[in-house]
Amino acid sequence: MPDNGAEKKAAINKKVCLLGDFGVGKTSLVRRFVYERFEDKYLSTIGVKVSRKAMVLSHQDRNIDLSIILWDLAGSEEFNQFRASYLRGASGIMLVCDLTRPETLQNLPSYLDDMNKVCPVADIILAANKADLTDEHRITTGEIEAFAKGLNIPYYLTSAKSGDNVETIFRQLGHLMLARQS
Repeated sequence: MPDNGAEKKAAINKKVCLLGDFGVGKTSLVRRFVYERFEDKYLSTIGVKVSRKAMVLSHQDRNIDLSIILWDLAGSEEFNQFRASYLRGASGIMLVCDLTRPETLQNLPSYLDDMNKVCPVADIILAANKADLTDEHRITTGEIEAFAKGLNIPYYLTSAKSGDNVETIFRQLGHLMLARQS
């Protein structure tokens, strides 16, 4: 077979941890992104669930094969002692809050504290999930925007149920991680 000058490069692997309270939709976001499906039944994550998704991103005028290893961490207080070991080596963090539960936004700083102790240089993005439940929202877009602006991070209103902005937020986090690597 002739060599046309194109060389096959191995995919770049990046570890991404999803952080937020129980029931905010971390598992549903991962399931929508990786498997393109949504399930209404709620199953609490025990400890951590790891998934992988490969994608191609355009970066510096070339296509990059990026493999994201997604660590869906339990949002329960009882797992705080393990969170540090799960976070170790993360290149990206997706903070997730539930637009129908204000306390889920208020609790994100404690997850950030854990993250900053273990991986202070990780890229962070905010997913304000359950955007499809507009009649039930108890957090305003302005509050989300102010929180994100205070951390100087991008945010997206997402819906694991409808798929709105799910692919977009993961791709944006991928771009942030590649930019830091450059």
